[in-house]
Amino acid sequence: MQIDLRTVTIKPLRHTFDNIARRIGADKPASRYQEGTLDMQQEANYHYRPTWDPDHLIYDRDRSAIRMADWYSFKDPRQFYYGAYTIARAKQQDTAEANFDFVENRGLAATLPDEIRDTVLALLIPLRHVAWGANMNNAAVCAYGYGTAFTQPCIYHAMDQLGIAQYLTRVGLLLGDVDSLDAAKQAWMEDDTWQGLRRYVEDTLVLRDPFELFVAQNVALDGLLYPLVYETIIDDVLSAKGGTPVAMLTQFMTDWHAETRKWIDATVKTAAAESAGNKTVLADWIVQWRDRAAAALLPVSRIALGERADELTTEIVQQFNARMAKAGVPL
Repeated sequence: MQIDLRTVTIKPLRHTFDNIARRIGADKPASRYQEGTLDMQQEANYHYRPTWDPDHLIYDRDRSAIRMADWYSFKDPRQFYYGAYTIARAKQQDTAEANFDFVENRGLAATLPDEIRDTVLALLIPLRHVAWGANMNNAAVCAYGYGTAFTQPCIYHAMDQLGIAQYLTRVGLLLGDVDSLDAAKQAWMEDDTWQGLRRYVEDTLVLRDPFELFVAQNVALDGLLYPLVYETIIDDVLSAKGGTPVAMLTQFMTDWHAETRKWIDATVKTAAAESAGNKTVLADWIVQWRDRAAAALLPVSRIALGERADELTTEIVQQFNARMAKAGVPL
């Protein structure tokens, strides 16, 4: 008996869901990101308005001063939906764990000069409270923002910030002990160096406009803090003085900021390109929160930079301004 094998092409009756097909075309296969993002938020059949905010629907465009004809115009360049996000972070966590194991097993923490160790503990460990605030703020943007394309990445960002707070705690325990964490909390609560940044974080916790909160937290504060602390102080200044093990312990923060800024810049660019009104509102918000963030971070940067703090902070602000201009919001 002879058997002939041949390839048969079966044409699918449909490539994706109707709501996706209406956006991208019926004959075009959709990506997992598109199917897990577009039109996912409920827009009809609400039973009642929230009793705690009867002036708004559960998902309401009017919560923000930013106006979009289509809130699904936002796109995440990383194409993160839940599956892609967890796979990416799992790989990064493996790298971070390997770095912690390398530093700990080879006793590299003990090789740090006492001056560098004290500086790192004084500078980094209180920042875990900033990361916790960022976790809360991004969860709030996800809760009160409109459109899954805008809100979905924010909950991923919130969990990332929680992870960063945990990594900073581990750094404190590796370079110091539990008393180091208590001292950092005491500094966060009472030291004049930290009160400007603490007030910034607490003021953002009560912002009502989800897009302004996105700007205050993800654009302005993180846009200055991560380049200043992790890229400039840790990777450049302290590494040159023998603090390379600390750069290994904070590699996740550096890589994470380089990745997430692509999404943040794309979000700003899309909102600004929508209308002149949006661009004006964004520029006002960014300038306001940029100036507050720079002023709050200046005394913190002096912990490690001393007299160079003003110069390097100014450079970071200039780089931030150039970044925003590239995103379509010249300041």
